[in-house]
Amino acid sequence: MQNTRLNSLVDVASGRFGQWLSNPWRRISLLVISVLFGVFLGSAISTIAGQRANLDISVAAILVVLTEAISWVVYAANRRIANSLLVQILNSLKIGLTYSLFVEAFKLGS
Repeated sequence: MQNTRLNSLVDVASGRFGQWLSNPWRRISLLVISVLFGVFLGSAISTIAGQRANLDISVAAILVVLTEAISWVVYAANRRIANSLLVQILNSLKIGLTYSLFVEAFKLGS
């Protein structure tokens, strides 16, 4: 690839963003935000799927497939891929989503 101004600008910006994310507190804050967004997403999905009764089975199947795919990438892959920030954010989102769905199930059961 040619070394254009745009290419060098993107390389410098991604390098600085990577250095910014290398701070452990910023990384943990991103993971906590993704867990909280997963909780919100789980609540929103269950509310939307509950409104239309014909979407329950298809939404549940999609969520199971996505959850299992993320778990497969996180736990079956090599350590280098599993320790990347994007994979950890996806895993945190999955954890928050699963937690929210359990909370919604307990609310409906009581």
